[in-house]
Order: sequence, then structure tokens, then C-alpha cells
Amino acid sequence: MKTSYKELLERGRSQLPQQVAEHKRFEIPKTRSSTIGMRTIIHNFGEICNMLNREPSYLLKFLTKEMATKAGLERGRAIFQGKFGSDTIDRLIKRYVDEFVVCPVCKRPDTKIIREKRFTFLKCDACGARSSVRLV
Repeated sequence: MKTSYKELLERGRSQLPQQVAEHKRFEIPKTRSSTIGMRTIIHNFGEICNMLNREPSYLLKFLTKEMATKAGLERGRAIFQGKFGSDTIDRLIKRYVDEFVVCPVCKRPDTKIIREKRFTFLKCDACGARSSVRLV
């Protein structure tokens, strides 16, 4: 009773749950923002930070530096001085995720930012890798 490699592979793949086969568990939520006067409000800022597993102050600091403006947090919302489109904010959040959330070794989002003395590292809980990151 010899079975070929392809038959064994197909049998193994058929027994996998659909979630593991797709590998699509991490998605960045789109920003829900509105502009009132000269202020831009991100209504789901707290939800985005929870999804990224980061403190809201870290992401807010990154966005304020990138957009060169002042901002504040209020009841899970971020309020920025100036008019910014949702596409601009989404692009900046994607850059933040690529640089400070996703592990450069295994490409998984299961990471933490760790400070040791003067250095900041991105520690991956999935593969155990430690990568240095710049300060925000």
C-alpha cells in the first residue's frame, strides 16, 4: 500500500482548518475619520490600537511626527489639527505596522516593543526573534 507524496499532501491539506490554510488572520482596520473645520477626528483609533496590540500613545506619537501636527486623545478617538484624508492616515498606519508591529523574520504581528537600557527591540512571541527598532 504505497501512496504518493502528492496524495499524502492533499490528504493532509484537506484535514487542515480553513483558517490555517488561508493564513489571513491579521488585517488592519480601515480608519473611520471625519473632518470638522481644521480638525481631523479618527473615531476608531482605540480599536485600531487594540488590534495592533500597542498603546495608543505610541501610535499617536508616530502619526503626529509623520503628519507634522499636534494631536490629542479623547475617549478612544484621536483628534489631529489639520485636514487629512483617510487614505493618508491608512497609509501611515500601514507604515507603522510594517516598521513597529510585524516581525521582520517570520512576518507575524505577534510582537512586543521592549526597552533595554538605551535600546528598543521588537520581540516576536511567535518565533522568538529580537530586532532593533528606532525610537518613535
